[in-house]
Parts: sequence; C-alpha cells; structure tokens
Amino acid sequence: MASSFSTGLKDPSLFIEKSYIDGQWVSSKSNATFKVYNPATEEVVGSCPESNTDDINAAIQAASTAFPSWRAQSGRQRGRILRRLFELLVANKEDIGKIITAENGKAKGDAEGEALFSAGFFEWFSEEAPRIYGDVIPHSNPSCRTQVLKEPIGVCGLITPWNFPMAMGARKVAAALAAGCTVVMKSDGLTPFSSNVLAVLAERAGVPKGVFNVVTALDNTPSLGLALCESDIVKKISFTGSTRVGKLLMQQSSSTLKKLSLELGGNAPFIVFDDADVETAVSSAIISKFKVTGQTCVCVNRFFIQEGIYEQFSKRFVEEMKKFQVGNGHDAASTHGPLTNGVAKTQEHISDALGKNATVLLGGNPLLSIGKNFHELTILGNVDDSMKIAYEETFGPVAALAKFSTEDEVVRRANNCEVGLASYLMTSDLGKAHRVSERLEFGMVAINTGIISDSAAPFGGVKHSGMGREGSKYGIDDYVNIKMIVTGGINTVYTSSL
Repeated sequence: MASSFSTGLKDPSLFIEKSYIDGQWVSSKSNATFKVYNPATEEVVGSCPESNTDDINAAIQAASTAFPSWRAQSGRQRGRILRRLFELLVANKEDIGKIITAENGKAKGDAEGEALFSAGFFEWFSEEAPRIYGDVIPHSNPSCRTQVLKEPIGVCGLITPWNFPMAMGARKVAAALAAGCTVVMKSDGLTPFSSNVLAVLAERAGVPKGVFNVVTALDNTPSLGLALCESDIVKKISFTGSTRVGKLLMQQSSSTLKKLSLELGGNAPFIVFDDADVETAVSSAIISKFKVTGQTCVCVNRFFIQEGIYEQFSKRFVEEMKKFQVGNGHDAASTHGPLTNGVAKTQEHISDALGKNATVLLGGNPLLSIGKNFHELTILGNVDDSMKIAYEETFGPVAALAKFSTEDEVVRRANNCEVGLASYLMTSDLGKAHRVSERLEFGMVAINTGIISDSAAPFGGVKHSGMGREGSKYGIDDYVNIKMIVTGGINTVYTSSL
C-alpha cells in the first residue's frame, strides 16, 4: 500500500520508510517495523523502523562525530544551506501536503499551509545564522578586557508531536542547525513520514551527513526518549507535547543536567469584551479554535464572552461555522479533516458539559457515517467553570462559550489554570488591551487576531506550559552556550614618542 501512495506524488522519492542516520536510510538493527495508518480511511500508508536504543545511540554518535566540522562553518555558510532547504520545501509543498494529510488527516489547505509554515522557519533562521552576536563588556580593571561569545551547545535531541508533524520539527531543527548544533530527531510514531521528507530535502540542500538524523519508532518511544535524556553526549532536549511527558523528560534529564526547551499543554482562553468588533471576534474565533480540527497546542479551549455581546457573538459564530465541511482531507470540498486520535475525549467533554446544563448550539455528535475518527464541528453554550472542558485540554473541535460580567472576573477565571501557553483578547479599547494582556498569565497574547504563530515571533509558555522559546531571534538562545573570555595584562597607558 505504501508504493501505491507514493505513486500519487510528483516526486515519489520524498516518501521513505526508513530512519535517517549518518546520511544513510536504514532499517532498525532489530529489523522490527510498525505500520502508519491514515486516520480518515484507516488504511495503511506505509511502515517505518521500530527503532531501539542501539539505533538512537548510533544516531547520537553520528551527530557527535559531525558536530566539530558543522560548528566550524561560518554562520553565513550554514545560512546558505538553510536557505536552500527553505526553497526546496516551498517547491515541494504539494507533495508534502499529501504526505501530511495521509498520516495526520488534516485538510489540504492546512497541510500545504504547514509545508509553507515549516519553510518559513528555515528562511528566518537562515538569516539569523550569520547574526549570532556576542558582546564586549567594559571591565572594572583598566588592564583587562571582557569578551562574550555564543557557542553552539552541541548534539541536540528533538522530540516532535503528531499534530504538526513537519512544522514542529522544522522550528527546532532550523534553530539548532543555524546555531551550529547537530541533531537527533525522534519523530512521532503516528506521523513519521513528514519528518523523513525534511531529511530528504535537507540532504539535497547540502546538510552534511550526521548533522541531521531522524529516528522512527512507535512502541519504543519512551525508551528512546530516556536514551536521549540520559546520554552524556546529548547536551540539550527540545520537546513538544503533553505536560505529563515534559515533566518526565525533565526528571530523566536531571542526572546529566541538560538544557531543556519544553512546549507543553495549553488551555487557551479567548476573551470577547462588549466593545469588541463582532466580525473580527468571530473570524478570529474560527481560526484559533478550529484550525486543524481543534488539534493545536494554541487552540482556544475556553471562550469567555461578556454578557452584552454574548447573544450577538454566539449567533454569528454559529452562522459562520455552518459554512464548513468535515471530511477526508484529500477531498477538495473538505475544510476540516478527521481527528488523529481524540474523538473519545471530545465526546467525553461534550457529554460532561451537557450533563451540567450546557446547551448545544451547533453539532455535538461523532460522524460515524464517514469514519470513526470524524466529529462534527461543535459549539456549546451556557458553559461554566465546573465542566471538564473548562479545565482539561480538549484537543478537539468543540468551542465552549461561557459568559462573564467584569474585567477583573474574566482575568481571574482565565488565569485559573496550571498552564499558560496562548491567550486571545478581543476589544476596541486600547487601554483595556494593554491592561488585560499584561495581567494574563500566558506566554503569548493575541489581540484582535486568531493567528498567534509566526517564524519571527517567540513561541512558548509559562507555568506548566513549559520553558524556552522557539522561533524568532530568541529561538537561537536555547541552542547556544554563553562563553566569557577575560584578557588581562593590557597596558592602557599610551606613551607618545613625540
């Protein structure tokens, strides 16, 4: 079935069912494999190696061997390679989109959009690579000089999720390679082929062997994560995924004192004040809640609508959402694809809310006539903070609308969660926009827009949503060490020969 899928690509060589270690496409040393299924059709897309610790240790060693020569290149040289990779990703966006849709399920527009989103990080960091600046600091002793350098941290272990199977890896890989680090990436077992495309194109762009390695696994994922964490060679771990696993990786990394970047769970509030522009609020709500069928870490999980605008907003929200169509992501008419694995939790949250007097304004049911992983786009009204959907991350296509009366009340309710990744704020009052955005305990705030991610913007959270930032000029900082060099014995007395 794998070969029949690849024949539908313009470039079938982009679809590879192996791991990529030291510039070679390899099977697992055990020869074990796992199957990858299309969530829309439940058909087998292909298979990949069920790698073990021997495989990932080989990748770690390859990255270690490649590190001295890669770090020795100038930032400009590395930037040119990353620029070529950006161009290759853009040129192959159609095939990349088909691969993402096949293994993840997302609709064509979202899938091709992810290809371009991924490319944007390589474009951005190709331009940052030559601009990793240090400092010269005046010393308190006039005969000394202080210099600060930023040096690549070394071999990095990157662990990526299934919901953005290429982009979450691209955001990490681009920064790491720009900084002069080498990489071992563990792709998600549900969606390994997107990461493999990245490796194919990286090789074509000129990334030397051993600099970028991709290891695939499904059942062995915990043991591979442990191997990365406990390796003395790996100097940094970057992980995108659940808070539970992030805490486990932090614990496992303690014996080797690794640098960690953790982008973990969210429970994003979306606040609509009475003075908000309704059409802006509705269009922002659609993007921020239902992109990729509600399966993004920055998806809105809780809508807080001020009482004076609640009826108008909810009516328009329902009207606009009726225009969308759930279906197989490969179908041109589909705007939203299947859930990758979250129908049960989506239904659990809806049932719990309805049992506590929430009302269904739109949808509410699985779409079993299409397939077991499909669910209606759903809007619930009359939601309160006692419902599971208010304090657990749904990761599904359910918008839960709750009313509020005052600014102080909504800030308190919005902040009443252990995580703090993304938040959204709709208002026409400039003072309120500044005031509330500063009071919200989240790493990111979007004002009058539903789009929060951009390659030039620092992405990350506070509280139990993790640490570190990805993308932007700050994204390099997580992949460098600060080295201070002090020089003494400099004679600062100038004697004229005249």
